[in-house]
Amino acid sequence: MEPISWETFEQVQLCVGTIVRVEPFPEARRPAFKVWADFGPALGVRKSSAQVTDLYTQDDLLGQQIVAVVNFPIKQIGPFRSEFLLTGFRCPDGVVLAVPKSPVENGARLC
Repeated sequence: MEPISWETFEQVQLCVGTIVRVEPFPEARRPAFKVWADFGPALGVRKSSAQVTDLYTQDDLLGQQIVAVVNFPIKQIGPFRSEFLLTGFRCPDGVVLAVPKSPVENGARLC
């Protein structure tokens, strides 16, 4: 990969949100959940599709704080409109979510 400038990195809005709702997503091509996360008063509750079923259950995700990209364009995934990108690390057993180590205010931006 080519290096990017600091100005380019600043254009990616990575924020903390708390997962407030999780549902199965049987229409997805690969196993996934429908996830809703609260990003605080400025950004509100947004939804996304998350392919994290290998390592997480619905109960594991509910109430979990996550790090997400919130300024990508909306993406249509089958019948579902994804409004943010849940971040994580691909590992041999599945995707491990990127999460804050301590509680953070919803909507806080990665710095």
